[in-house]
Amino acid sequence: MATLSAEVQWNSEMAFKAMVNGHELMLDLGEDAGGQNQGPRPKPLLLVSLGGCTGMDVISILKKMRIEPDYFNIRLEGEVTEEHPKHFTKIHIIFEFRGKDLPIDKLQKAIDLSKERYCGISYTLQQAVELTSEIKILV
Repeated sequence: MATLSAEVQWNSEMAFKAMVNGHELMLDLGEDAGGQNQGPRPKPLLLVSLGGCTGMDVISILKKMRIEPDYFNIRLEGEVTEEHPKHFTKIHIIFEFRGKDLPIDKLQKAIDLSKERYCGISYTLQQAVELTSEIKILV
């Protein structure tokens, strides 16, 4: 079994410096919550992790199908509870594509394979959160 690691070190106030794969990332809260807005908040970064994981899968699968969109974007919207612990209850993923000859059935197959078989972030989150998705073909 592989082990992944990250390091998160308190910097000041509510700011933390994260080290991930040799890359530095500052996390912070907004001024209204005692931070100085020096970096993104942790919860949206969970959405970023999911988007990056599934996006890399989808592009890889589409390339194997010899489909390469001109444009590919993933928007993620997470519903969070009002009470503590404030947590995600639902995450909706919008896959946006632009290009010629983009068969919707193959786009959907690539997305389904990512969600059901390849994306470990998606798999992990599905255990606790409702994950939904849609495809938008942009003109």
